[in-house]
Amino acid sequence: MTNMKKMTMIPLLASFILGSTLWSGGFTANVAAAATTNTTLSTSSTTTLDNSENPQTNHLPNIKILATGGTIAGSSSVNTDTTGYKAGALGVETLINAVPEMKSIANVSGEQVVNVGSPDVNNEILLKLAKRTNELLARDDVDGIVITHGTDTLEETAYFLNLVVKSDKPVVVVGSMRPATAISADGPFNLYNAVKVAGASASKGQGVLVLLNDRIGAARYITKTNTTAVDTFKSVEQGYLGAVVGDQVYYYNKSTHKHTTSSVFDISNLTQLPQVDILYEYQNNGRYLYDAAVAAGAKGIVVAGSGNGSLSKTSSEGAEAAGKKGVIIARSTRVGSGVVSPSTKDAASNFVSTDSLNPQKARILLMLALTQTHDVNQIQSFFNEY
Repeated sequence: MTNMKKMTMIPLLASFILGSTLWSGGFTANVAAAATTNTTLSTSSTTTLDNSENPQTNHLPNIKILATGGTIAGSSSVNTDTTGYKAGALGVETLINAVPEMKSIANVSGEQVVNVGSPDVNNEILLKLAKRTNELLARDDVDGIVITHGTDTLEETAYFLNLVVKSDKPVVVVGSMRPATAISADGPFNLYNAVKVAGASASKGQGVLVLLNDRIGAARYITKTNTTAVDTFKSVEQGYLGAVVGDQVYYYNKSTHKHTTSSVFDISNLTQLPQVDILYEYQNNGRYLYDAAVAAGAKGIVVAGSGNGSLSKTSSEGAEAAGKKGVIIARSTRVGSGVVSPSTKDAASNFVSTDSLNPQKARILLMLALTQTHDVNQIQSFFNEY
């Protein structure tokens, strides 16, 4: 790093670590400069937290941080701005250097995979991230992975990884609800805790985990429940897997669904995923959206049905017509929690029920299911098991 970059980053890092106690009038200009510098980082750039002064670090776990952008890397010129910031403005080097305390719990290195807001995470990025994760986990010098991610679609990426990661080493997806430049930014402590969880032996075999607000969630169960609140990620029905309290990692639940090493899904040779769309059930809706999805090339459609995955007569007509053309229809619910129970009519119409998966996660599973089979009964078994 050049001297000019070092001078630019010092006030940013100090404020990022210590929060409101260190704010100064010139800080916003420094953040803007840092954001401009970091948005130009190469997607293959790497950085390492230097532990060379500590001869005891050889016993610490080796944790790789894969950065994708999001609010945790967000920046604004106003330190009270928690909604109008630029997501993905800062690079992985800034995130790591801002939490030097991590070097006491792990040997940390970082890599910038992409730098986007999570609404812009697409299938191409999912495949790229998953393949890189599997490559790193196959190495003897990597004990766990932490992935920084925007919160808007974090649960989708986490669930995708939960189905395609081929290792029992810990993978922890982390984000924040406040940008790095905000007073009381939650990103630094979330990142520290994520590294702590990724380095814990108890995290092995737990599937892909999500860490925010001191709580450890299973990728299968966790979901975003509030637009802006720090405690937005919750497992309403199934509960959290654990928590980080007093610098200790605690587990008290396990996921009962198949994941990671028990999953049949393999993306190692995939370059694209089948098109699966989501349609929302509402009063007075028409079938034209089903017709449009089929015409646009959808191989599967997830319906965010009302109640227990219910479809109106009009929607049923559109869904059944799509089913006759080989499109798989997955009945989920717009309710927010609960199980969509199977119907005796499902298989005959090329329908499946999605268990307790919300529409966005049902889409992830249906995409992967369609890489394996188009048999409706087999796809239903995937929804029952995963």
